[in-house]
Amino acid sequence: MKQAITALLSTMVVADTLIWEDNFDKLDFNKWQHEITMGGGGNWEFEVYRNNRTNSFVKDSTLFLKPTTTADALTEESMMYGDYNIWGSNPADQCTSNAFWGCERNAAASGNWINPIMSSRLRTVNSFSTTYGRVEITAQLPKGDMIWPAIWMLPKNNEFGNWPASGEIDIVESRGSDGATCAAGGNDAFASTLHWGPNWDSDAYIQTSTQYVHHESLADAMHVYGLIWTEDRLTTYIDSPENVVLDVDMSTQSFWEKGGWTGFNPWNGEANNAPFNREFYLILNVAVGGTNGYFPDGDCGKTYTDNDPRAPNTFWSTKDTWMPTWNPDSNDSAMKVDSIKVWSLDEDSVFLQ
Repeated sequence: MKQAITALLSTMVVADTLIWEDNFDKLDFNKWQHEITMGGGGNWEFEVYRNNRTNSFVKDSTLFLKPTTTADALTEESMMYGDYNIWGSNPADQCTSNAFWGCERNAAASGNWINPIMSSRLRTVNSFSTTYGRVEITAQLPKGDMIWPAIWMLPKNNEFGNWPASGEIDIVESRGSDGATCAAGGNDAFASTLHWGPNWDSDAYIQTSTQYVHHESLADAMHVYGLIWTEDRLTTYIDSPENVVLDVDMSTQSFWEKGGWTGFNPWNGEANNAPFNREFYLILNVAVGGTNGYFPDGDCGKTYTDNDPRAPNTFWSTKDTWMPTWNPDSNDSAMKVDSIKVWSLDEDSVFLQ
């Protein structure tokens, strides 16, 4: 398939239509909504997502998503012993997800401190979504142990049911750790993944996930991260379409057949590419930590274990180990996004051939 794409690109002209873009001359709230929650993405991550220019800001036509410490925002005593309520009262500041106690937590009552990191997660669910097309994000990944940047897409309407039945498209997931100290893959690598399955405990992502190793830090320069999504194929790439990362053929076998399940099929009667035949919206976020195994125990500068009942506390207590890798007086720990462009694929597009 890689050779076929290369051959086509060398002989044909791309003729697509630009349908959405952001060059980040400002942080445009008509395009982006901040998620406001401390639910940890279902992975018990250690960040509070908020709308604050400390964590999301534009400088020199570049978007920065930068993690900072909760102790700096609330004081360390409040983080360790206080009650933190982010329910909000106005539409713009209301908590967006109460899953996993995402809108209010009491540190003294639970024994777990308030999430020790503040960060940002932006989405276009209210402003833009698309089915099929070409997406290119020009971005520079962050540096720092336990930092987890992601550029991805979720279904707008969950028409096939709750996650992962309606799908998930991860264009980029990486780790901020130095690649030399992170066997799982640090900031010199990233993975592209599709999540799909009839239930949360039958996610068959392992069949549609690939890790790309760049051999140089992706946190030292901007790179183009791309997605080509048609009815028959879903492909991700870095810098140019010839550099394929993930390539999923959806033309000959349905995802139900690919998964090999029995029982109720949420995509019954749909085309082979279901659930990836509905509208998806864009998400940019920088998470930190978590206990779902994405950061393996004993690797990538991890200072706690996944079975630690007080993992956030242990993480914060060991800040002298991981904090220096963030270079906190700089913007090294931020994911920087220069631009995002989305094209529809016209009938004579090279990507439809």
